[in-house]
Amino acid sequence: MSINDEWDIDHGESPTGRRHTLRLGGAVGLGALLTATGGGFAAPAWAAPPTGETAETRPGETSAPAACPASGSVGPYHLGFVVPDIEAAMRDFSRTVGIVWNAIREGRLGDWAYRIVFSRHGPLYTELIEGPVGSPWDPGQGARCDHIGFWASRIDDCSNRLVEKGWPLDFDARPYGRPFTYHRMTGMGLRLELVDVSVQPEFLRTWSPDGRPMPALDC
Repeated sequence: MSINDEWDIDHGESPTGRRHTLRLGGAVGLGALLTATGGGFAAPAWAAPPTGETAETRPGETSAPAACPASGSVGPYHLGFVVPDIEAAMRDFSRTVGIVWNAIREGRLGDWAYRIVFSRHGPLYTELIEGPVGSPWDPGQGARCDHIGFWASRIDDCSNRLVEKGWPLDFDARPYGRPFTYHRMTGMGLRLELVDVSVQPEFLRTWSPDGRPMPALDC
C-alpha cells in the first residue's frame, strides 16, 4: 500500500483494513479531526465532552444554542482551498496524501471566470478553486484553506439564521442565480459555506457519480 494508492474514504478504511484520515493542522484542522464514516462524520474521542456534560454545558463556557444545529449524522461535506495555481495544488495533494482528482472544470459567476476541481472521493471532499483578483476566491493572499462547506435544507432560512446569530455574509451568490453563501467565522479564520441541498444531485453527477446522498443542516 503506497501513499498514491486509490481508495474510497466513504468506507473509512483502505483495502488493507487500515483507517486513513487527513490530518490538517492549525486553522485547517478545525479544532478536531474529521473522519469520514459510512453515513456521516465521527469526531475523535478527545473531542467529546466529559461524561455528564454536553458541548453547551461545559464549566466556564457560555451556554448558547447553535444557530443551525447539526444532528449526529450531519457534518461538512467539503473543505475548500483557494489557490493561485490549481495544477500545482493538485500535484501537492496527490503526491503527499494520495488524493485522486476529477478533471478541472471552468465556470463563471457574474464577471468572474474561475477554475474548479473536487476530489473523486468523499465526503469529506477536497475542493480547489482558482479565481481572479477581486473575486470571492481572490488569490492575493496566496494558497489557503478558505472555507468549510455544509449542505443546507433551505439556504434562505439557514443563511438568515447565521446572520441573525452574528455570522455575517461574506459573499452571497444568490443574486447570481447560484444557491450558496459564505459566512465569516472570525474565530476560525475561514468562511463557512452553505449550499442548498437542491443542487446536491447535480454535484454528485458532476463530481462523484458513485457517491451517496448526504444529509443537510435543517435550520
